[in-house]
Amino acid sequence: MTQAHEEEVLDRIARGLVYTESEAAFQAPRRRTEEIFEYNHTPPSQAERRRALLVAIFGSVGERTVLLPPFHAGFGSNVHIGDDFFGNVNLTFVDDVDIRIGDGVMIAPSVTLTTTGHPVHPSRRADFGRFSEPIVIEDKVWIGSNAVVLPGVRIGYGSVIGAGSVVSRDIPPMTVAVGTPCRVVRPITEEDLTTRTTGHRSAAGCHPGTDGRSHLP
Repeated sequence: MTQAHEEEVLDRIARGLVYTESEAAFQAPRRRTEEIFEYNHTPPSQAERRRALLVAIFGSVGERTVLLPPFHAGFGSNVHIGDDFFGNVNLTFVDDVDIRIGDGVMIAPSVTLTTTGHPVHPSRRADFGRFSEPIVIEDKVWIGSNAVVLPGVRIGYGSVIGAGSVVSRDIPPMTVAVGTPCRVVRPITEEDLTTRTTGHRSAAGCHPGTDGRSHLP
């Protein structure tokens, strides 16, 4: 493949148009599969080695990062993580294009962040035809267990995504959103500062209970 052809493919990818596995094969050297495997098999006692591997894997990574193994990534090098990040087990990055995560983000177990989808018509999925759009997760977001964030989504500052949600559209800042597809159910307010303090157990959450209360993911 010539440089001009590579640039044409990269332009198509950047515009969210369909491209194939063969067309994108020149990007293979940017995959960090060996480093990801090593990270997932590095003992917890080797904190410095784990940190060095995260720096080698990701496009950028902030300070005080906690990422519990195993995690998975298509590339790794297209993921950018801010400071004070916590990612629980089985976090999956489908990062054919950028995934950008801000500061103070918390992600629960078995969450998938996927920048890539596939055309509906089967003939367009030949050679693993696909399209990719970047994901942005702003500062202080909390994503609940088993949530899936789809291509092109931005989750706004401070928002909470309920467990099991499928996020297919942008979520505004400082809101609680839940469901399939994920929808905003209410804003986050000053009242939430009292959640689960003495006498205020039911102030906020993502999953309404039969008693009228709600429960966070």
